[in-house]
Parts: sequence; C-alpha cells; structure tokens
Amino acid sequence: MAQKLTPGTPAPESGQYKVPGSKTEITAVKGKPLPPTPKAGQGYKLVDPTKHKPKGK
Repeated sequence: MAQKLTPGTPAPESGQYKVPGSKTEITAVKGKPLPPTPKAGQGYKLVDPTKHKPKGK
C-alpha cells in the first residue's frame, strides 16, 4: 500500500495524486511541494504516475 504524503512534502514522482475518500485530485511535478488539502489531517496518494516517452521516438 502506498504511503500517505502530507501537504508541503516534495512529490516523489510526477503524476496524479488523490486525497483518499474524496474526489480531490491534483497533478504534481516531481520535486515540487504538494499543495494544501481541503481539510486538516488529510494527505495524498499517487494514483496515476506520469508516463514518459523516450526522447527521439
């Protein structure tokens, strides 16, 4: 099971992150801090990592 990431934590990888139990979903860039959640005590889980295409293909 993926760990819950708290707001302000740098995103470990780019992709779509969701607040479990809600409809809130955000797009995060690797290394950039995650935004505040709608309610205190919530966190994010990675639900759809970004798929990168190799350069030159």
